Amino acid sequence: MLFTAGCTEKTQENSTSPQIIQGKSDVIEATQLGQINESLQKGPVLLKLGAEWCGPCQEMKPTLKELAAEYGGRVTVMSVDIDQSPKLADYFEVIVVPDSFVIVGIENGEYVYMQEDGNLSKDRFKARILKLKDKELFERVLDFALQKKVKAK
Repeated sequence: MLFTAGCTEKTQENSTSPQIIQGKSDVIEATQLGQINESLQKGPVLLKLGAEWCGPCQEMKPTLKELAAEYGGRVTVMSVDIDQSPKLADYFEVIVVPDSFVIVGIENGEYVYMQEDGNLSKDRFKARILKLKDKELFERVLDFALQKKVKAK
């Protein structure tokens, strides 16, 4: 069962094709793991899982656009509509939306996530950012991710 943070009803207003959300910079609408994996080759990926019918998910769009502009070229900001991409929702075991996290790499076939405290984990549940949060929290996690990326070189 899917729980939503602040979302009480579901509507049928969903697009049927992958798209890029336009803003100052692009937030990429991810529909498959290959897109995420390809983006990881360039650097960390901030991924937000949500739905069109979820108010808090929609409220995050301006923040995601700002982060995409601020971190452009260093971080890829992606969004997944769980209704349009149910396989991704299943893969990431989504139970609450919005659900966000930062992936910093792949190790032994598993994603490596950045936790809020700056530690790395292969456990997505330790690294997820649930509900609508301040932009500063995402910036802190992204800054940690970029520092780890630099140290790994």
